[in-house]
Amino acid sequence: MSTEHELTPSSYITHHLTFNTQSVGGGFWTLNVDTLVVSGLLGLITFGLLWWIVRGATAGVPTKRQACVELLVEFVDSQVKGIFHGNRHAFVAPTALTVFVWVLMMNAMDFLPVDIMAWVYEHVFGLEHWRAVPTSDINATFALALSVWMLMIFFSIKVKGLGGWIHELFCAPFGGHPLVWPANFLFNLIEYVSKPLSHALRLFGNMYAGEIIFLLLGMWAATGLAGTIFGALLGAGWAIFHILIVVLQAFIFMMLTVVYIAMAHESH
Repeated sequence: MSTEHELTPSSYITHHLTFNTQSVGGGFWTLNVDTLVVSGLLGLITFGLLWWIVRGATAGVPTKRQACVELLVEFVDSQVKGIFHGNRHAFVAPTALTVFVWVLMMNAMDFLPVDIMAWVYEHVFGLEHWRAVPTSDINATFALALSVWMLMIFFSIKVKGLGGWIHELFCAPFGGHPLVWPANFLFNLIEYVSKPLSHALRLFGNMYAGEIIFLLLGMWAATGLAGTIFGALLGAGWAIFHILIVVLQAFIFMMLTVVYIAMAHESH
């Protein structure tokens, strides 16, 4: 962080929580460049690495890299198998693997030391503001959740047909009598709206809270020798605990994705 301004708790937190934005026409069309760049690079690097490992896979004794990827694929496939009972290998299992790995990598950016990375962004790349955790951006989590939501609607129409999907909207779960059509539609509308909301906000809330705690511990470390010692100890403890949160939130996001797509294949 630049030393031209007096460091206060408010300015410290505000600096670290400010996005690098780029306006496209003004108003609503403002892009968080840091979120787009980091999530895109993580996707390219992570899936490029997986592609490279799978491309060199052999039927004999696997290398450590190949064994690690095989364990990951088998783990995700076993989770999908318990929820989705159709042809999971055609789309659902690969989608679940993509979601889990990508969200996990984006969550893991929270382990980068905030002050060291801020210095790198400012003095190496000349960026005053840069947030490295895409999943602490509500726009990113909503984009992911809405993508899953659109897939859910797509598969609902594909499996049941447009007429069957509309019929389900108005005739389930209380029956097909015309008098209960409004109640059925309202019930289903609430369900359709709540799914992307809960899907996005759960991931965002946990990652944003984790980022705030790291910042608070960083502020404590700047108060003197005692603060540095306790801040380092508590920061290490929180980082260890945060590993569970990072992995768990990626797992939950993946499982909800599979559940929503599986529900789209079922009829009331």
